[in-house]
Amino acid sequence: MTRRHFLTGTAAAACAVARAQTKAPPFTCDNRKLQQAYDAALAGLAANIQPVDSFPRQVLFEGSTYRGVWLECAPLEGLVYAPVSPEVARANHEIYFALQREDGQFPCSVRKDRIGWAQIQMVVPIAATAFELYRRNRDAAFLEKAYGAAGRWDEWLVRYRNTRKTGLCEAFCTYDTGHDNSPRFAGKPRACPNGDARVLADVEGLPYLAPDLSATVYGGRVALAAMAREMAKKSDEARWLESADAIRKLILDRLYDARDAAFYDLDSRNQFVRIRGDVITRVMSEHVADRKLFDEVWRRQLHNPKAFWTPYPFPSIAAADPSFVRPIPRNSWGGASQALTALRTPRWMEHYGQYAAFTHLMTQWVEALVRDPRFLQQMDPQSGDFTPDQGGYSPAMLVLFDFVARLYGVRAEGDTLEWNCRLPGDATSCVSASGEAELRTTAAGSTLSLRGKTAVRVNGRVRLTTSRDGVPRQLVGTEAAPVTVKLEYGGRARTWSVKPDQVVDCGDK
Repeated sequence: MTRRHFLTGTAAAACAVARAQTKAPPFTCDNRKLQQAYDAALAGLAANIQPVDSFPRQVLFEGSTYRGVWLECAPLEGLVYAPVSPEVARANHEIYFALQREDGQFPCSVRKDRIGWAQIQMVVPIAATAFELYRRNRDAAFLEKAYGAAGRWDEWLVRYRNTRKTGLCEAFCTYDTGHDNSPRFAGKPRACPNGDARVLADVEGLPYLAPDLSATVYGGRVALAAMAREMAKKSDEARWLESADAIRKLILDRLYDARDAAFYDLDSRNQFVRIRGDVITRVMSEHVADRKLFDEVWRRQLHNPKAFWTPYPFPSIAAADPSFVRPIPRNSWGGASQALTALRTPRWMEHYGQYAAFTHLMTQWVEALVRDPRFLQQMDPQSGDFTPDQGGYSPAMLVLFDFVARLYGVRAEGDTLEWNCRLPGDATSCVSASGEAELRTTAAGSTLSLRGKTAVRVNGRVRLTTSRDGVPRQLVGTEAAPVTVKLEYGGRARTWSVKPDQVVDCGDK
């Protein structure tokens, strides 16, 4: 028996065990179509736990036509799936640590029968998702492994993706950013020559100084600094923060065009590639912009109905951009609203306090996925119609799983419980649980319980955050209009008027 056959057989056996051990946080509601779609999403995700080449444990596949994992998305998908299976979440990270080359390169993809090295294909920093996973599992060995691997990856990127010596991260090909079939890379190679991400093709305009790749490097360095701080490596923390600040300044100075309020690639002739794409959302995902700059970009681009705030946000190319590709083909980052982009929105919309807009986006995506529960990759940003394709796409299923919890459920975040007091459309009741916490909502209001005992009663569509023992902390305005909110706890009642996006301290002084 070859090593590959042994590993494949071992992984297949482990896969069956993992499926048996997965347990989703309970969610039930009397909206039959939503419940059916939610249950189907969890079943589809369990079916996408599969073995891959050269790694002895099961991972959560991208699904659909993508029979493996990709660096741009697998770690985040594992993190979102962590409430169901911490083991799979960990494997979706450790596969990259295990297969990392001696020079620091991560594989861009790992499929059932091969490993890819032809592009870097990164979006969400693996250092960031790994640190977040550590904050949940508090495993010091995992943290040390992640810190070393992510640090070596940063060194590799500096060595091989800084050929113009600018300090920014360069895109060599289409697949580097995962922007398949995007006008951003029209006339450029899909992958690097000879299947080697270190090699730049001799093509006019390349390499691009890429704002999204550079933002990913920035976010990775911020996470590496946080890891170093956790590990009491003070000098390392300072070094990572200094290098993060340096690349952030370069992104803002060289890759932002104030005239358009947009981030663009800068080609080898130092000319902007003026295509307004979801690159902007990726820069925001790493919190590169301060609040003042974000507000300008939000007003002119991200919340502009003629650009990115379409009925089903966010299109991969601005709606009015001349390069928007219609009719929309399969696997198109030339305009379609992608499930992967939706899955990444919590990383920045919450950070910048766009709670009401985020509620709208989540509601639109949930309604579209319930309407067509085949779990497809992308949809028309105007109509919400999904592009015909093979179903069972993990990011789409994770969008439904994650957004249902953020809209109607109770979620644990560090030492905080987040209670989302809202009923799904056409529902009269829903129940969500996370560990010992339960949220029960009806038309009469919401009841927050801990270990079977009522902690707080809430009347009004709002998010309430509490301590782990149920003491109220903040009310968050998640609706598009002001809401009157009444809390009953500790034998008394209090009432507030909460405006959209407002955060109200409701705890005892």
